[in-house]
Amino acid sequence: MTRKLFGTDGVRGRANAWPMTAELALKLGAAAGRYFRPAGGGAHRVVIGKDTRLSGYMLENALTAGLTSTGMSVLLLGPVPTPAVGFLTKSMRADLGVMISASHNPHQDNGIKFFGPDGFKLSDEAEAEIEAMVEGEIALAQAQNIGRARRIEDGRGRYQEFVKTSFPAGLRLDGLKVVVDCANGAAYRTAPEVLWELGAEVIPVGVSPNGTNINERCGSTHPQTAAEAVVAHGAHVGIALDGDADRVMILDERGTVADGDQIMALMAARWAEDGRLRGDTLVATVMSNLGLERFLSARGLQLQRTAVGDRYVVEAMRRGGWNLGGEQSGHIVMTDYATTGDGLLAGLQFLAEMVRTGEKASTLTRQFDTVPQMLKNVRFAAGATPLEVPSVQAAIAAGENRIAGKGRLLIRKSGTEPLIRVMAECEDPALLSDVVDDIVGAVEAAV
Repeated sequence: MTRKLFGTDGVRGRANAWPMTAELALKLGAAAGRYFRPAGGGAHRVVIGKDTRLSGYMLENALTAGLTSTGMSVLLLGPVPTPAVGFLTKSMRADLGVMISASHNPHQDNGIKFFGPDGFKLSDEAEAEIEAMVEGEIALAQAQNIGRARRIEDGRGRYQEFVKTSFPAGLRLDGLKVVVDCANGAAYRTAPEVLWELGAEVIPVGVSPNGTNINERCGSTHPQTAAEAVVAHGAHVGIALDGDADRVMILDERGTVADGDQIMALMAARWAEDGRLRGDTLVATVMSNLGLERFLSARGLQLQRTAVGDRYVVEAMRRGGWNLGGEQSGHIVMTDYATTGDGLLAGLQFLAEMVRTGEKASTLTRQFDTVPQMLKNVRFAAGATPLEVPSVQAAIAAGENRIAGKGRLLIRKSGTEPLIRVMAECEDPALLSDVVDDIVGAVEAAV
């Protein structure tokens, strides 16, 4: 069953333009409500969280109307990180969880992500069935069975207490000066409070959301802001989250950025030493650096690659019984603790290693030497199919021939934005640049 609405991470687009309209959100809410409440009777509930985008108010109300129209009772969490929705869906015995967020995208965009009763994101098949229901007639509840909606005032606090339980007992962050950049997003109160409660001296950045400044020159997609704060305040480490706090970048005491690959390498090696890494396997996507794969192999550990998207990482982890995975972009998934990527939780694990080892952040964030990697994005108009253009296909084939045996090439359409992503790795930087530029030029000419 094909999907038109859903991408790699829910439904996403420009606010007040299809598919991110109030009308579509209402239908989507009704379809999801009917999917998770196929028969009458019994208590059925859904939790809804959101980030700090202005359009979140509109979508929250529309989803609530759709869900209650099918008999679902709605529990509104307000601004909370995406992993909080996964946690609270299961904790509050809800049938469904919804997060309203476009993650790292600018404020003009928004999105809708669904979580099942187990706290995990829905499968492709479930999303396809919900999408099919949107296009058809949805059976509404009888008047006496319409659902209710109420605000949950302590949802954020419940999540904060849960996150703190992941930090090793007996350890504290006393003496550590930590910059935390919350991207003016969902964790703008959560992250600073958790770090302070664990004893850190906290320097908060990106904690003044106004509805339109989420991810604006801050957060994990613009770590320069956090890096400048680390250097200016003489901090020991920086933690940069994205708009919905499901991904993280770590900055060392010099302001140098470490991506998800370095964080995963540290955690995989540490967990393997402790006998905690199930199956001696780390799960990551095709985007992770070849250096990570070599690092793991040298330690007798395996790297299992998946398609891009943290949901695919999680699905592979669940199938294989593995407990650690993530993405180079900073999604770190630890199923011993959480059902989805959790930037704050991953940041706490890194800080725990700093405390345990006494090492500087610059030491812990340099686990392996990266193979030179280049990624360039080309934006295209809606409806265009640049990867099907013969000249683009010819450029890709030529690039693959040139780089064969020396590296790897990955060309893909983004699942969250209208972008063609051109990525290559190669030990020869000059060849790497030539191959990427030739393909990008072909795609630009085609669009």
